[in-house]
Amino acid sequence: MGTKVVIGAQWGDEGKGKIIDLLAQQAEVVVRSQGGNNAGHTVEAEGQQYKLHLTPSGILNPNTLCIIGNGVVVDPEALIGELDMLEGRGVLTDNLKVDARVHLVFPYHRVLDGLSEKARGEGDIGTTKKGIGPAYMDKAERSGIRMCDLMNEALFIEKVRANGAIKNQWIEKIYGGTPVDAEAIIESYLRYARRLKKHIADTTVLLYNAIKQGKNVLFEGAQGTLLDLDLGTYPYVTSSHPISGGVCIGTGIGPTMIDACIGVVKAYTTRVGKGPFPTELLDEVGQMIRDKGNEYGTTTGRPRRCGWFDAVIAKYAVRTSGLTSLVINKMDTLGDIEKIKVCVAYKKGDEILTEFPASLEELDECEPVYEELEGWEGDIGHIRTYEQLPLTARKYIEKIEKLCDTPVSMVGVGPGREQNINKAESKK
Repeated sequence: MGTKVVIGAQWGDEGKGKIIDLLAQQAEVVVRSQGGNNAGHTVEAEGQQYKLHLTPSGILNPNTLCIIGNGVVVDPEALIGELDMLEGRGVLTDNLKVDARVHLVFPYHRVLDGLSEKARGEGDIGTTKKGIGPAYMDKAERSGIRMCDLMNEALFIEKVRANGAIKNQWIEKIYGGTPVDAEAIIESYLRYARRLKKHIADTTVLLYNAIKQGKNVLFEGAQGTLLDLDLGTYPYVTSSHPISGGVCIGTGIGPTMIDACIGVVKAYTTRVGKGPFPTELLDEVGQMIRDKGNEYGTTTGRPRRCGWFDAVIAKYAVRTSGLTSLVINKMDTLGDIEKIKVCVAYKKGDEILTEFPASLEELDECEPVYEELEGWEGDIGHIRTYEQLPLTARKYIEKIEKLCDTPVSMVGVGPGREQNINKAESKK
């Protein structure tokens, strides 16, 4: 297996958790490199469903070392809540390690996140209000508080009091909000420190040594390519780097240590929140996809916007992350649709665009150029080999391969771990 990166190749919510959990059966180390508890993976194993937000999906395998890398921002309360949930359901969590360099999310970050969104009015970004953006703002401003600070009680108290005073100025004088209690934060976070202490480590060393020893390492992405701070549909993006390059920064390894980059897509396209969406379906087909695919957010429960597969987006993900293969999830959702469309380009006025534009204003002017393919009838959730898929389903997959100039390695036909077809293996 070597070292593999799994990222989302659309707007997130592509079903990465299932793929990561599946690959984690071969992995000795699973690593999360960016984002916070604004992300969500739903993993199903042995008939049980687990909703994970911070913990790497490999946590269900007790023999896998799970790492939260330095590029993640961690809300300790949320992390402990997740650990309690897992342990309460019989999942061992001693195999989780959190890098000492991760930046912490505080209550004042959550307050500022909500107040900032409210102040934007109709121009709001649509954040989860989990405080992730403000935590990354502090990181970039070099005023953030890290996990290693939390482990130093005197230093931690000093930093929280200083930061709390500044944040309360913003909360009260800029937004007219209610100030936070720095002393209450200190008390609760020092309690969190005692609980988390056994999980804290220099994970850059653990990871480097694991790779040098030839261990199988899996890097899991959160969110998706079009939510990348630099390369996504700015400003409707997250505050970190979900593309493959973000893995190196967020875990402290060099790019030469990565062997393969896998991009996960749905057989259609979804996104949450505002912003242009060229292939969005605002009709009964879009609603059918939403209901049949259970397209409601893991973290927020928000209904996702649904549309046809956009190959312009997928090609962009291939190019910006150097993807070596694609995984297509939720093929089963498109069953019984007579005609299925694939967006192969955009039309902007008299111009045909084959590359994804940087400007949202330009993207908003784009209309999808479609090719139409025959659909397939019936439930395919029971199928386990590529050859057993209906011919029209295989033609659909092979069309995506051709448009993206990238092989499809796996095909998902349902939410369960067993409902995944290894295309390469089944064709041997």
